[in-house]
Amino acid sequence: MANDTLTQPALTAKDFATDQEVRWCPGCGDYSILAQTQKVMPSLGIPKENIVIISGIGCSSRFPYYMNTYGMHSIHGRATAVASGLKAARPELSVWVVTGDGDSLSIGGNHTIHLLRRNFDINIMLFNNQIYGLTKGQYSPTSEEQKVTKSTPFGSIDHPFNPLALALGADASFIARTMDRDPKHLQEMLIRSNKHKGASFTEIYQNCNIFNDGAFEIFTEKSSKPLETIFLEQGKPLVFGAQQNKGIKLDGFKPVVVDLDNGSSKDDLWIHDERDFYKAQILTRLFDNPANEGHMPRPFGVFYETERACYEDVMRLQIEDVIATKGNGNLDKLLRGNETWTIQ
Repeated sequence: MANDTLTQPALTAKDFATDQEVRWCPGCGDYSILAQTQKVMPSLGIPKENIVIISGIGCSSRFPYYMNTYGMHSIHGRATAVASGLKAARPELSVWVVTGDGDSLSIGGNHTIHLLRRNFDINIMLFNNQIYGLTKGQYSPTSEEQKVTKSTPFGSIDHPFNPLALALGADASFIARTMDRDPKHLQEMLIRSNKHKGASFTEIYQNCNIFNDGAFEIFTEKSSKPLETIFLEQGKPLVFGAQQNKGIKLDGFKPVVVDLDNGSSKDDLWIHDERDFYKAQILTRLFDNPANEGHMPRPFGVFYETERACYEDVMRLQIEDVIATKGNGNLDKLLRGNETWTIQ
């Protein structure tokens, strides 16, 4: 009998697009993220019927309607909980969570950190536009201090979350950052996320051109991008600038920008190591570098990756061990419990 897999035509980006009208504001960064995801999916070699996109509530959460895979538009902040249950029951599936900064870091913050610490083999794509877009422009958990919005007319007094620092604190085994307006890098990060065995957390800077236009313009515009961004590459020194003539070195645990055209050597620079947990913490904190410490470029790429047992695998092994040693369980007995009492 012929192997059916050999006769299957190669999938393309069009195979992952649905016939649904895409309902995002014209110019929204979500269009780019959707396009890059559809381009990447065929290269993963996963049958469409084994891919599941789960979202919560928000502009980004329309995503499952536009992906020709299985999917679920779930409830606010609970996409991570739904995805965890699915992965526990069907560990062979490729599960992707699409969420926003409000959905996953506000009402869904608790669920997000527990998915990460449990280390389900799930890919989280966090669209960060630093605003509530679907509900028309209130400040979000990642909005900067003094942000004037409809819900903070005199400026937000909240201190914002640093998403990657939060994920690292929750023991995420993979954290990365990319942006909607760098398609090639975005595709690379999605591929890396998929390859990782464990919970991957990828923050995607996404422009909301209606309620927070230009929030990340300094990182995306050709005139400013070379000096304001630094792209992390495993085993390579941290260099940036239009001529790659600037670098970052460590003075103890303090990052310092140096000029390679003015006596500094690449040999003295910080060499990026994705396995270094302690340096990853420093990199995530370049996000909120104090003004008196000097200006730092914003890092993009894979900050940290480590190997750790996945929840669904450990759960399966535990079940197999219990069955092997104690046989099949009795649900009625379990529900009754071992402690009983008599009411007089």
